[in-house]
Order: sequence, then C-alpha cells, then structure tokens
Amino acid sequence: MSFALPFRRCALALSFVAAFASRPASAQTIPATPSQAPAAHPSFVVQVVGKGRPVLLIPGLNCTGAVWDETVARYRGQYQCHVITLAGFGSVAPQQPVSAHLLQDVRDQILAYVKAQKLNRPVVIGHSLGGFLTLWMAATDPTALGPLEIVDSLPFLPVAQNPTATVENTRPQAELMRQQMRQGQLPFAARRQMTAGMVSDTARITQVARWGQASDPATTGQAMYDMYTTDLRPAVARIQQPVLVLGTWAGYAAYGATKAGVQQVFDLQYAPVPHHTLVMSEAGKHFVMYDDAQLFFSQTDAFLKQPTVAVK
Repeated sequence: MSFALPFRRCALALSFVAAFASRPASAQTIPATPSQAPAAHPSFVVQVVGKGRPVLLIPGLNCTGAVWDETVARYRGQYQCHVITLAGFGSVAPQQPVSAHLLQDVRDQILAYVKAQKLNRPVVIGHSLGGFLTLWMAATDPTALGPLEIVDSLPFLPVAQNPTATVENTRPQAELMRQQMRQGQLPFAARRQMTAGMVSDTARITQVARWGQASDPATTGQAMYDMYTTDLRPAVARIQQPVLVLGTWAGYAAYGATKAGVQQVFDLQYAPVPHHTLVMSEAGKHFVMYDDAQLFFSQTDAFLKQPTVAVK
C-alpha cells in the first residue's frame, strides 16, 4: 500500500501526542469533575448533567470529561449526560498503584456502573482511547449498551503503523513506550509542537498541551500499553448496535497520506462490525469535535435519534 509508510509514521507520532495531550481550558460553566472516584468504580469518576435518555461520554487519553463541555452544553436539555474521566487523567488523582490491567478495569467498572444506575442501553460516545473502550465494552457485553459513536479510533491501533502488526510483535514497542512515559513529562514546547498534529486551532493547541502537565505519567503509560497490546478486531463482530465512526485524515496529509488510503485502514478494521457507518472528516485532525464541529454535531444530532433497540 503506497500510503502505509507515511501513515505509520504519522500514526506513531500521534500516539505520542495523545500520550501527552491535556485538558482544554473550557469556557463552559459545567461544574468540574470531582477529584475522587467512588469505591464502586475507582478507575474513573463520573459527572451527571441534564435529563433524558442517558448518554455516556468517554474522553481520550489524558483528557478529562471537560473535553466534552461543548457537547454537553448542546445536549443536556434533552439527554442525561454521564461524563467520564479516568483516574490519573488531568487533575483527577490516579489510583495507587496503577493497575497492571488498567483499561480492562475501566471497561468492567463502566459496564457495572451502567447496570447499577439502571441505564437502559445508553448511547455511548467515545473519542480516541474512549472510542477503543466503547468498542471493548460493546463486544464484551453486547446487550448492555445502545448505539455507539466512535470518534477517530480503531479496534487495533498498531495496524495503522504496520499492516502486519500483532499483539506479540507490538509488545516490545508498547513496553518501551510505557517505560518512557513513566520517566515524566515532556517540556511544554515539545508537547505543544506535537499537539499541533492533533488540533488545528492555535488556542486549543496550547490548551490541550497544558493538560498533559497534570496527568499521571504512570497511568498514561499503562493506558497506552494496554491499548497497543489489545486487539479488538476478532471481538467487534459481536457488536450488534448501530455504530457511527467519525474518521479523520487531515492530520496525516503532511506525511503524504491520502484520504483514500486512510479510509482504507478504517474500512478494513471496521468491516466485521455488522451495522456501522463510516464518515471521514475533511477538516478534522484528531479532535473532530474541535476541528470539524459542524460535521461532528450534525452527525451526532442525527445519531442520537437512533432508537433504543433490544440486542440479542
């Protein structure tokens, strides 16, 4: 594939960008996420805003729920938004010690939260790492959730860098990333430069880069390790809900990738999902809800009208 090398280089760069991404300083008035998680779900905190049909919003790596502030402000009048932040991201205190199976814990605890709160097949919107978790939850318990919206995420990210990637041949790279991230934070200038590959607006680049300073390096490293060493491709065929995938390619253009080439990566990975729709953003980099808000909200407006269906 002619796009493979530039796409792999860019995907790897964006992985490190994501690892050090940070929380946008939002202008919204939505209350801050609490700093401690209840005992029932120590791997994340949750803030509930609004009334109506339940919608879970899961942010990406190192982002807190505030990344969804504009989304919550738009939908809180009609939907009950359950805004999740993983422990250790942003200013939320990390678990001590950090779990050796962090993302599996998050997956299981969010599913338990849905059951405990008696949420009737909630819509789930997940960005990046949050999209990965959304897919994993739906594949693990196909009857628990309603429609899924996946914002720029893949069932197995390493294949975007190497079409022959497997969990085993990716593990050494993932371990190196984990070790490097545990060593501490990047200088702000370097973090901001890498963040520019994920966000277009200069003010948001600075805002996103600043959040990285607050996130726990050990949590970040473990989350990336878990995502790089978990291949969801065999499992996503079990997902029976409608799935909307919002993909991006603009961030890869500087590396010589084409829209068609990047879309092929998405097509191949989501092919097993029976009821999915892929929409590629023309303007968005990684944070589609920031770079291409018009597309994000028009697609989400329509998607939230999906009926709650029984999944067998």
